[in-house]
Amino acid sequence: MILKKNTFSGFKNVSVLLGLFLLVGCTSIPTMVPDMAMQQAHQVKLNSINGELSAKQSQAILAKLQKNGDDTNIFDKHLALESQIVGSPLMVGNKVELLIDGPTTYAAMFAAIESAKDHINLETFIIENDEIGQHFARLLIAKQASGVQVNLIYDSVGSISTPTAFFDELKASGINVLEYNPINPLVSRKGWQVNQRDHRKLLIVDGKIAFVGGINISSVYSSGSFGKSKRTTKDQPWRDTHLRMEGPVVGEFQKLFMATWSVQKGETLAAKNYFPDTPIKGNEVVRAIGSSPDEPYSQIYSTLISAINSAETQVFITNAYFVPDPKLLAALKEAVQRGVDVRLLLPGKTDSMLVLYASRSYYDELLSANVKIYERQDALLHAKTAMIDGVWSTIGSTNLDWRSFINNQEINAVILGQSFGAQMQTLFEKDLEASQLITLESWRSRSLAARIKERAARLWARFL
Repeated sequence: MILKKNTFSGFKNVSVLLGLFLLVGCTSIPTMVPDMAMQQAHQVKLNSINGELSAKQSQAILAKLQKNGDDTNIFDKHLALESQIVGSPLMVGNKVELLIDGPTTYAAMFAAIESAKDHINLETFIIENDEIGQHFARLLIAKQASGVQVNLIYDSVGSISTPTAFFDELKASGINVLEYNPINPLVSRKGWQVNQRDHRKLLIVDGKIAFVGGINISSVYSSGSFGKSKRTTKDQPWRDTHLRMEGPVVGEFQKLFMATWSVQKGETLAAKNYFPDTPIKGNEVVRAIGSSPDEPYSQIYSTLISAINSAETQVFITNAYFVPDPKLLAALKEAVQRGVDVRLLLPGKTDSMLVLYASRSYYDELLSANVKIYERQDALLHAKTAMIDGVWSTIGSTNLDWRSFINNQEINAVILGQSFGAQMQTLFEKDLEASQLITLESWRSRSLAARIKERAARLWARFL
């Protein structure tokens, strides 16, 4: 498959040089598990740091979550659905903070890193040798010098423009650095699988705080995306979303980091308290979901499709790279037929014109089915979020394209509850204020040149 220019400079040449190699191993989308929305509901099982809760304890927590909420069974339905999907458990007792754009996210990350006492685990698709990357490097080196063990996983292709000297300096300080699926087959540890990439963005501090979302480590995120100041194309703001979490679910994200380290055959990690006792920090029910190309199907994909198929009122999706497969298209159109308000917030500006035109090639079909489509203006949309029925929310690294579902390691958090769902809806509506509604009438009046580009890009949809 041809590697999508998914982020920053340096990808154009890489795509050309590796194109022939990446065509090896192209597969159809993995076999999916049966649609969970169509199965008989089972008893909801919740977990704490001490294991599975009793039925009485679970019911007490559910009652608190629904207190002051609408008189509806929607929450129960999504909770039951989510508890059936295989993978990591639903964890109770978490505190979740919504982080909008780079400045807010980086400030929270820097504070967490500076507070570290035992270890820092960082997994990222991109870490650049720029102002932000250097700031992270200085903080991490300082913490390593203070006795805090730092372990870093970075993607070989995502960080291809970062010089070797940047990582050598980290290694020299004692930081444990692991390159995911190296491009160079001579240094591969797992078998040369250059088309499989680690697209995750995960930071864990002391096993007690976890960050997950769409934000890489790069200065392109240095400004917010809701300001009124006029910017040039060169300093186009990036619009993204991240999460800061405390509570028992952090241990589940830690397991995902450890699994990647093990599969990639990283050096033995220093003995640290990676799984400390984690007290209850809040009221959120959260599930950590990690997808890997080594698995028979994408858990994130299955979870999203099932949630859409269970939707009763709303499906609000924000995504940076929207190149859907037939199953996702069908789920969105069928939701509208059931009376669900389906809205897609997609980029109006992009770092990959090929992906933009491929995405737009689906607009006519979706608009004809009464799916509402908006394009974010004045910022480059890079967020990957969804909110369904006001109670089911997800934030993470997963794009709605074939690459994320087949070839990438991805990571998402699913948050269940009306309180967090209200925050997600507020954010979605704020984005809509800076977006343009695409109507079927206006879309069909677009230029012939645009139509030709869309048709050509559509041919590459499964290989982007």
